[in-house]
Amino acid sequence: MRVSLQWLKELVQVEPEQLEPQQLAERLSIAGFEVEAIEDLAARARGVVVGYVAAREPHPDADKLSVCQVQVGGGEQLQIVCGAANVRAGIHVPVALVGSTLPAVGLTIKAAELRGVASSGMICSLQELGLAESSEGILILDELLDSVPPPGAPVGPALGLDDQVLELAITANRPDGLSIRGIAREVAAICSGHTTFPAAATGVAALPLRAGSEALAAMEAGGLFSVTALTGLRVGPSPLWLQQRLERSGLRPINNVVDITNLVMLETGQPLHAFDAEALARLNGGAADPARIGLRQARDGESLLTLDGETRELDGEALLVTYADQPIALAGVMGGLAESVQAGTTSIWLEAAVFAPQAVRRSARSVGLRSEACTRFEKGLPLEVTLSAADRAVQLLGELAGAAVSGRWLHRRAETPAAPLILERDALHNLLGPVVADGEELDLADERIEATLKALGCRLEPLDDGWQVTVPPERGMDLRRPVDLIEEVARLVGYDQFASHLCDPLEPGGLSPEQELERRLRRALCAAGMQECCGLSLVAAAPGRVPLANPLLADYGHLRDNLHDELLQAARRNLQASQPGFWAFEIGQVFHPGKGEAQQSSLLVGVISGVRGSELWSSSGKPRPLDYYQARGLLQGPLDCLRIPVEDRPLDTAPAGDLLHPGRSSALVIEGRVGGWFGQLHPAQAEALDLSEATYVFQLSLEALLAAATRRNRWQPAYSPYATVPASERDLALVVSAEVTTSALLGAIRKAGKPLLEQVVLMDRYEGAQVEAGCCSQAFRLRYRDASRTLTDEEVERAHQGVRSAVERQFSARLRS
Repeated sequence: MRVSLQWLKELVQVEPEQLEPQQLAERLSIAGFEVEAIEDLAARARGVVVGYVAAREPHPDADKLSVCQVQVGGGEQLQIVCGAANVRAGIHVPVALVGSTLPAVGLTIKAAELRGVASSGMICSLQELGLAESSEGILILDELLDSVPPPGAPVGPALGLDDQVLELAITANRPDGLSIRGIAREVAAICSGHTTFPAAATGVAALPLRAGSEALAAMEAGGLFSVTALTGLRVGPSPLWLQQRLERSGLRPINNVVDITNLVMLETGQPLHAFDAEALARLNGGAADPARIGLRQARDGESLLTLDGETRELDGEALLVTYADQPIALAGVMGGLAESVQAGTTSIWLEAAVFAPQAVRRSARSVGLRSEACTRFEKGLPLEVTLSAADRAVQLLGELAGAAVSGRWLHRRAETPAAPLILERDALHNLLGPVVADGEELDLADERIEATLKALGCRLEPLDDGWQVTVPPERGMDLRRPVDLIEEVARLVGYDQFASHLCDPLEPGGLSPEQELERRLRRALCAAGMQECCGLSLVAAAPGRVPLANPLLADYGHLRDNLHDELLQAARRNLQASQPGFWAFEIGQVFHPGKGEAQQSSLLVGVISGVRGSELWSSSGKPRPLDYYQARGLLQGPLDCLRIPVEDRPLDTAPAGDLLHPGRSSALVIEGRVGGWFGQLHPAQAEALDLSEATYVFQLSLEALLAAATRRNRWQPAYSPYATVPASERDLALVVSAEVTTSALLGAIRKAGKPLLEQVVLMDRYEGAQVEAGCCSQAFRLRYRDASRTLTDEEVERAHQGVRSAVERQFSARLRS
């Protein structure tokens, strides 16, 4: 947002020194409106004066050059060689004196000889003064100015080059900052001044807008759509003051009608658009009828010739303003060229509307077009400002173009007025603390609070313990709670004005148990040889993924629903780059569609592929990929650090389709519930990704892990006396079905062996020729002990027999001979 300091001075009444550019820029930046640059327009015309061409003669040695005698005041007359075709005697021109610099063209003026004729200075054009991108011939002041200053006077003030322009960065939550009135209120509040705006224009009575149901629904989404018909216009150049105001704000003057709509946009923040009413009437072969205007999404194959002369191919993302169902404008972005105001236009329709920010953003992105209007619509506009902006434009069109109102049609969404906010005095003082004045800490005075809020346009009614505050419409989008008002007071008074106090009482901070355990898990995974990755949460479209309402790019328009896709792609890139392996994990959020809002959950996902380059010494330099059990053990180590018992069970359903090998995968059970899975990558997936067959993927619910690890008794050590009596060990070799898992057998043995069974471990699992097909042999070592006495052989055998009976009954197991 470019802000003219002269325009600002017209609207804000403060001490002159408070509007000194550097000081004001610093205070605005501290208050949240960062000043990115200060442009001194006077530098463009420094050393340029008004000159009077007393005589002009052709150059003796060049057909296209002229030798001019130019009076520059003080009785001084300069001889200047000029190449412009429009130079002649008896005109006033801008003259750059010897030694001056023209920054617009990067030229320093020096005395010179051109074809043997001395030249002392240069007669300037609009381009050389930075007032136009290109120009034909020199600038003739008599044709531009109503009153020409005398020769020798600086030309800058007459051309508006005596101003400073502040370039402000406006944040998304402050759409009011995209208007000069919003900046004026901000400056008034910062500098303890007040604003003076032009008197409100007389309102125009409106009739209901009769449009189709589709158009009305689209208008409801935005909130307001109005059309004001004006006749008797005289289209022509704008007054010089209006042109200069637009140029300083970075806009190009077009004609008085278009320039007025742009001026009102800069003044109030509300974009407007003028259509040629006669051009609209030609679309349906009759008189212009407001009932024929509409608002709808574009259809595939439609196109629109926009004001910039480009033909835009449209799709369903573009929101169109139509007449007789024909596109006449990209709503909130840019109008159509065929219906624009031309030199012969005598009647117009003035559109003033509020479009949904998301719809404007999608529309602008679909055609790759940005404009001043869409920048404002995307940040959101208050409905209360729209009609007053249209009234202001109608007033200026009457004054500068002779327009007369012939009607207005309006459709507006019914809304409940925002309730006033209650600002409590104690709440403000408790949150902000005292201010420091002359070394003394005092509560911020009520007068200062009231002056600050009133400068923002708020209306205050005093209460016993504070104020009832009515927020102006322009600030209704960001001042919604009492704490927002408190923040505004602190921001505008200055955070540096408040005393610094530590919390009372001062309490030490720290990590929660969940945060501490998550960090411990990350460190344990890294210690096991894995590296932590961080992938983007925005991905391309796929079935089941949650779409973004307004994605910046189509390839990043959805929220991810898994973490393993990006990790597998990272593994592929690493192995293609001649890395021996890729062991990595990620802890992050995934998202799934839900009722209303998307559902999110935290996952721990990892990929183990190839070998670790730093461990080739252990295999004599030969790569030795991990087998299934080694990879599973690699994951178990970090889980053991959290003291989380994890049980492997057969997978009931394959995760993510054909991601895992059907015979080399398992469900990971945490506290009796499935909390994730582990498995070898499916051979077809490994081949498609150019990965090694020895690639393993795992996924665990982070919530389940942390919930199990933060149980109260999980980290309390359990002490038991050291055994002072001997133990008795027995081996048990069982032949069972190959589908029976070791974990199931271990669970049954532990349960049957109570209370004497102290430990059971798996020693061997065998499948082969020595056992029948479909079966396997599993051998266990069992240790029995009674802490108070030595067990007899009969007691041990009785307990051991109970274990054998239990596994025979549950699994049809038999002893291996």
